Amino acid sequence: MSGYAPSEAARRSGFSLDTLRYYEKIGLLADVERTAGGQRVFTDDDLGWLELFRCLRDTGMPIAQMRRYAQLAREGDHTVDERCALLRTHAVRVEEQMGLLQRQYEHLREKIRYYERLPGPVPEVEQTGTAARSVA
Repeated sequence: MSGYAPSEAARRSGFSLDTLRYYEKIGLLADVERTAGGQRVFTDDDLGWLELFRCLRDTGMPIAQMRRYAQLAREGDHTVDERCALLRTHAVRVEEQMGLLQRQYEHLREKIRYYERLPGPVPEVEQTGTAARSVA
């Protein structure tokens, strides 16, 4: 088992040092090891948890649900069904969000096509989205 200094754990996980401290404080990360001098040492297991938390956070799971999942996981195998249900519920929300984003993306693409069909050249600033034009 490898040990990682907080800065290395932050680099590997993509979370800031403040976020790592916060996740430990609220119980998402439990029992983070410490050196004799009190510095936190993250394990491969901790990094695995952080990878999961990154996925859950990036897909919009509220912290309270992340905490509930972590609590259930630490309680043992008898919570597998509840953990799976929690993840399934979240997956449904993610799928709904993806559908919304796809519809909004198509709307954006249609607006771009609209501007591209207008007579005359589209000013350079227009292509970056900073010029003002009618929202037809």
